[in-house]
Amino acid sequence: MSTTPPPSLYAAREPIFPKRVKGYYRNLKWAVMAVTLGIYYLTPWIRWDRGPNLPDQAVLIDLAHRRFYFFWIEIWPHEFYFVAGLLIMAGLGLFLFTSALGRVWCGYTCPQTVWTDLFILVERWIEGDRNARVRLWKSKWDMHKWRLRITKWVVWFAISVATGGAWVFYFADAPTLAAGLVTLQAPYIAWATIGVLALTTFVFGGFMREQVCNYMCPWPRIQAAMMDPETLTVAYRDWRGEPRGKKRDPDAGDCIDCMACVNVCPAGIDIRDGQQMECITCALCIDACDDIMAKIGKPRGLIDYLALSDQDAESNGKPAKPIWQHVLRLRTVIYTSLWSLIGVGLVFALFIRADIEMTVSPVRNPTFVTLSDGTIRNIYDIRLLNKNGEDRAVHLSLVSDDILRIELEGTAERSIVVPANETMLQRVYVSARPSDAAATVDRTELRLWVEDMTSGERAYKDTIFNGRAAQ
Repeated sequence: MSTTPPPSLYAAREPIFPKRVKGYYRNLKWAVMAVTLGIYYLTPWIRWDRGPNLPDQAVLIDLAHRRFYFFWIEIWPHEFYFVAGLLIMAGLGLFLFTSALGRVWCGYTCPQTVWTDLFILVERWIEGDRNARVRLWKSKWDMHKWRLRITKWVVWFAISVATGGAWVFYFADAPTLAAGLVTLQAPYIAWATIGVLALTTFVFGGFMREQVCNYMCPWPRIQAAMMDPETLTVAYRDWRGEPRGKKRDPDAGDCIDCMACVNVCPAGIDIRDGQQMECITCALCIDACDDIMAKIGKPRGLIDYLALSDQDAESNGKPAKPIWQHVLRLRTVIYTSLWSLIGVGLVFALFIRADIEMTVSPVRNPTFVTLSDGTIRNIYDIRLLNKNGEDRAVHLSLVSDDILRIELEGTAERSIVVPANETMLQRVYVSARPSDAAATVDRTELRLWVEDMTSGERAYKDTIFNGRAAQ
């Protein structure tokens, strides 16, 4: 009977030490990092004057008052379709860019990529470039190694805390919350959120890195459905590079097997093995290979952005298609059209929405009452929403084919004042004069109107009046 233990299904993570590289795509990634981090950290501090009764933070998710502010735009809870539309646009945009340029989102703007790049930059500053980090990894734990590691971890943790802190500033007035954090007076939920986000940023950006992309993110597996042979992505021209060999070998291809493309890859893959799920198309291997090609006097572009269809065409001596033919094709045109239609629809809905809105809820128990003089009365609860930054007087009226009159509870007038940026509940009585005959239950169509006395803007809701009205 064999006692051989079963093979382990777990493989420990092999650490990756990306080498520093210079070039067009590396500079592009630095620029994207600076812009995205600048937007993330600075946006909560931008001020926007909305008037005395509204917060002056340009971007604010006000959960307490169930409101979302984005510069001059104010989204109320019942307008969540704007948020849903933006999420749909984001999804379509991701499909569009993936169809045209592969995993360009993953390689340049994904938060995991941006913060991992930032953490690697800190690591390189403190521990040195690839070779120094490899030696440090293999060395024993002495005071020198502890000092470098602790310094790196402290800087990583400071970045992580700043990341969590910036996030909570989107949900409260940033200066006020910052003062509360400094004086230890901030709500517990703020401390808990910062702690969770700081911990996840520290672990994901510092230790897990490519594992988040490979094992936690579903997009590497979905991307295959978004890409086709016409998609431009990072690829290796094997027809030109193979067989690999030394520069002096006349029978070898352009690839001298220097491993520069592998050493700079943050995912630790070899792009020369073809398309792989782990590749995030950061294009750093292009910069590394172009630098080597320039040094040995070979044409650049051994590794480049190209479509699989171009790879086949070039290997047969045919020219590659122009870039616009890869970008402008049926799939990308459909995605662009859908994305644009949703965007136009959201903008149109934003500009036509009313500043005064109303909902009407008939009181159903009972559906109507008959007063002592024979008057038939229906009761309605009208909810008025004033989206303006100031109190507004509104006038209520009705339109019906029958002779009906309207009364407001608590006032002899038909006008009331709705507070700024608030919802007001008003009970309304609609009555029909006494019938000259025995009335039977009937349903009469009724339209209730509300008019803003300042702007003249009007809104209405249709409802039903129960009971027969006199003709």
